[in-house]
Amino acid sequence: MKSNISIFTATILTAVLSQSALAGSDSGFYLGGSVGSAQLSFDSFDDYIDDSDTGYKFFAGYNFGLLPMVDIALEGSYVDFGSQYGELFDDTTRFSNTAAQLHLVGGLDLGPVGLFAKAGLSDWETTFTNGDYRAKATGSDPAYGIGAKFQVASFQLRAEYERVKLDDADMDFYSIGAAYTF
Repeated sequence: MKSNISIFTATILTAVLSQSALAGSDSGFYLGGSVGSAQLSFDSFDDYIDDSDTGYKFFAGYNFGLLPMVDIALEGSYVDFGSQYGELFDDTTRFSNTAAQLHLVGGLDLGPVGLFAKAGLSDWETTFTNGDYRAKATGSDPAYGIGAKFQVASFQLRAEYERVKLDDADMDFYSIGAAYTF
């Protein structure tokens, strides 16, 4: 009986430790990039925009790893949302959108799979091009998102949904990407 308990304990301990090694150490500095679809939505009395384009982002962060199975990180990113087209003042207008963002990220690790949510601030810039007319608008607005990750050792694959408020418009960004923890 005593040897069965020892074997059982050793098996459980090995499984827990191998699970931890497979998931990797999440704490530390990380770098990554993503690509996806960016959708700009705006609807006012006379103007309407609902178009999407390919976008990309580069991000860096630091995961503090304060609690087992729980990630708390600070993440900064640069996002290029591509160009969207829509009607503005009864004419087709091109909108090019970029943003620098800072998020507080909280996550739950379930072995090599994890879920996370983020909330923060987006410092955005939109360039409007309509024929010969060109103008820029800037602002700082809330940004938030959710995602899932799959991590093996220090390498991570992630899928995310993010929303950025651009004054009266909304930018939705669906992306897939990868990150590496140092």
